[in-house]
Amino acid sequence: MKLDDHPTVKTLRARRQVDSDPDPRSLKADELLTIAREAGADDAGLVAIDRPELAGERPHLERALPGVRTLLAYVVRMNREPLRATARSVANLEFHTVGHDVDAVGHRVVAALEARGVRALNPAMGFPMEVQDFPSRLWIVEHKTTAVAAGLGAMGVHRNVIHPRFGNHVLLGTVLVAQDVATQSEPLDYNPCLECKLCVSACPVGAIKPDGAFDFSACYHHNYHDFMANFARWEDRLADARSASDLRDRHREGESVAHWQSLSYGANYRAAYCLAVCPAGEDVIAPFLDDRKGYRQQVVDPLRDHDEPVYALPGSDAEAHVTRRFPHKEVRHVESGLRPQSISTFAEGLFLVFQAEQAKDVDATWHFTFRGTDDRALTVRVERGRLDVREGLHGDADLRIRADAETWIDFLNGRRGLLRSWITGRIRFRGSPRWLLRFARLFPV
Repeated sequence: MKLDDHPTVKTLRARRQVDSDPDPRSLKADELLTIAREAGADDAGLVAIDRPELAGERPHLERALPGVRTLLAYVVRMNREPLRATARSVANLEFHTVGHDVDAVGHRVVAALEARGVRALNPAMGFPMEVQDFPSRLWIVEHKTTAVAAGLGAMGVHRNVIHPRFGNHVLLGTVLVAQDVATQSEPLDYNPCLECKLCVSACPVGAIKPDGAFDFSACYHHNYHDFMANFARWEDRLADARSASDLRDRHREGESVAHWQSLSYGANYRAAYCLAVCPAGEDVIAPFLDDRKGYRQQVVDPLRDHDEPVYALPGSDAEAHVTRRFPHKEVRHVESGLRPQSISTFAEGLFLVFQAEQAKDVDATWHFTFRGTDDRALTVRVERGRLDVREGLHGDADLRIRADAETWIDFLNGRRGLLRSWITGRIRFRGSPRWLLRFARLFPV
């Protein structure tokens, strides 16, 4: 049978002849936004992938959906009071429930577009992600970047998107669409963030700084303690334990149960206080404007006063913050969950683990020269709490490190000892060893 005579081909061509629209794939902006709202989105916007704001995203988007032309960004509201609960089970139930709703909206939008012959793809709102690449980029699309470009909000001091009406009590989704749409959304011409710094006040680990800086490591090791890399560290303790009682000394039974809960019912966050206390947004701001003291007492203080374990790296800025600001909260030490797996992730990860507070009095430069699996030279400069990482060797170094790339990564991950690596010549130093110790304190991995 010739292809032209195949029943499926004949049916499609007959359908197109009677269709009032000569191109069933044609799609107007208002139609696409209506599809999103009918699918359950509370707000939505459209962005072309050639917008300057998405320049860094474009290679990832084109890899995920070849031919992608437009991004449909959307938000789904969360209920505010559950997020403000000190009981983490209540807050996490809200995250999980709305997270599933966000993914369902994306699924329904893609189904509607497929019915029109338009190719589309809906990446997950959060997990599951491409975790095999950890600790490199795990996500297909940066929902925050897309939402801001689509006019669905702006980034607040706490690094969350604040919707002009719903505040930051939203979860974000994005659908990749392989078709141009003539009309696009534009970013907001103002930032809904009030710069009230309540998020700074409520963060148990001091991850959010008054000047807008962010301590990723502090947030990661506490908020994500019950899943992701901290689970891998739990596996390490399990393998190293001499007995069941030894494991309980290393890892409390309640913490093991918390890991099980995250595995069984969805990843549970230890804190999302920055979201909980934020008063920005037209639907949210009234109680804060009417009675700021009462708002703090009702919303912020219960989270600050809550007795809870706080997880931090030993000797980190986060531990110092908890001890100073929240002495009633118990600090529990954890191993680093941000260990690099390549020289690239080592270089990128320095910004994630940098202990800025401990670097306030540091003025130093480190030169790294790597050979072997990854030939590369890096200059790491710390000047009074500020970090700069540059390709190549620049200026005078307080410590020069020459290393086999694979050996250096194994050393950072505890698979090789420093002394043996030095004896075999795989890692060499030139300069005072104290600068190596200082580097380890400033960049705990």
